[in-house]
Amino acid sequence: MTTDVSAPRQDGLRARLLALDCRAFEAVASRHWPGADRFLPRLSRSANHGVLWFAAAGAIAATGSPRARRAAVRGVASLALASATINTLGKRSVRRARPVLDSVPLIRQLKRQPITTSFPSGHSASAAAFATGVALESRGWGAGVAPVAGAVALSRVYTGVHFPSDVLAGAALGAGAAFAVRGLAPTRTQLPSPGRPRADAPALPGGDGLVLVAEAGGRADERTKALREALPLAEVITCDREAMPAELEKAAARARALGVCGGDGRVNAAAGVALRHGLPLAVLPGGGLNHFAYDIGVEEPRDLCRAVEEGGAVAVDVGRFTSPDDGDGLAAARERTEGIFLNTFSIGVHPELVRGRERWAHRLGDRPAAVLAALRVPRSAREPMTAEFRGRERPLWLLFAGNGTYHRYGLGPGRRLDMADGLLDLRIVHGGHRPRARLLAAALAGPAVRSPAQAALRLRGLRVDGVSPGTVVAYDGEVAEVRGALVLDKLPEALTVYRPLPTTG
Repeated sequence: MTTDVSAPRQDGLRARLLALDCRAFEAVASRHWPGADRFLPRLSRSANHGVLWFAAAGAIAATGSPRARRAAVRGVASLALASATINTLGKRSVRRARPVLDSVPLIRQLKRQPITTSFPSGHSASAAAFATGVALESRGWGAGVAPVAGAVALSRVYTGVHFPSDVLAGAALGAGAAFAVRGLAPTRTQLPSPGRPRADAPALPGGDGLVLVAEAGGRADERTKALREALPLAEVITCDREAMPAELEKAAARARALGVCGGDGRVNAAAGVALRHGLPLAVLPGGGLNHFAYDIGVEEPRDLCRAVEEGGAVAVDVGRFTSPDDGDGLAAARERTEGIFLNTFSIGVHPELVRGRERWAHRLGDRPAAVLAALRVPRSAREPMTAEFRGRERPLWLLFAGNGTYHRYGLGPGRRLDMADGLLDLRIVHGGHRPRARLLAAALAGPAVRSPAQAALRLRGLRVDGVSPGTVVAYDGEVAEVRGALVLDKLPEALTVYRPLPTTG
């Protein structure tokens, strides 16, 4: 006959751990920190239902930095996952009673005591999830949030509503939730950098030789101020939107590198000037939409300043659209349309959305105007356009071409990881009934999913015939009218753009 001695040993270990947990609780409960008796209970209450963290996320996002906005979104997503896990699984798995409050001074005790089980601490999980999520995207903001998260976790023991082990377990679950969110939506630092192929560009110490043209007002003023401080030898010209094309041409005549501060539309105009003059382009994001700058790796003035001073640059493809001359004579040549796009080109419903956004943006702002335009365009679209490509006439609601392949990672937005792959990323939403449902399905499915509503393919070029006169196309946020035939192709590695390159060694 054998005797199982493992069970008594396990019970003894569990009893010792519980006793240690209780002694730690008593030590915190009996200790007095100056000012903490009033501050920590208030801080603990402010974190109820995540209110403290939602306010922190709003404050972080309000700074306007793309990295800060991503950090805020990641923090909230991590908090949501942690909270859902704790409330559905954690609290129901271990039925542990709350600590006895005999040793906790009345001034520290919460006015409303929690009625759920003690293990694990939901407040600690939310605090750790938010702080970890923010830190995974931005170390600076994470360092600012971490002390507050730590204080919230401490407050749960100090006010007597949790044992220390409840707090530690909750914090571990919260941090795990943040890493789980990162697995679904990788941070920018995890994704491959579009820093190839490298190109020769002059290093400009202090910005000597850089002439940057900026659209006056808004975020551009803040960005150009930071650039002037970092690159005192750079020449910065501010003007209104209508004057920018002329100012860019003047700047190119005397610059070693042409710079632009504005949204994607202004960057498009500057890229055309840089191509004609054979100059490298320096892009400082300063508009409502800055997709090209962000994809190339320039989010803040310090990113561009470092690249300009070190001469870090890459060669990128440039998309091109033209209406070819098919022998109709001089009159047809005068009506030809041609242009370039660094991000996207579209024909169909999307140009109407862009035009609607431009119509209301000055009254509502960019984002509200874009939402209103998206709601109104499908209602106004009664019949799909018809176009002929690959020898067949097809009805379609949308033809979209991306300058380079757009990738989607988990729940994250699309991003280009290679700016010189030589490909057009094409998406076609077929014509048919219920355009709103078709466009919504295409948007939710992403470019990699083929369905009866859409097709996705990648080509080096495409010709579209039978485009009706007056048809509107959109490119990098701008609009134009085309007619007849339309050719889309690429200018491989045609544009040199400054961007910070990874350090080696």
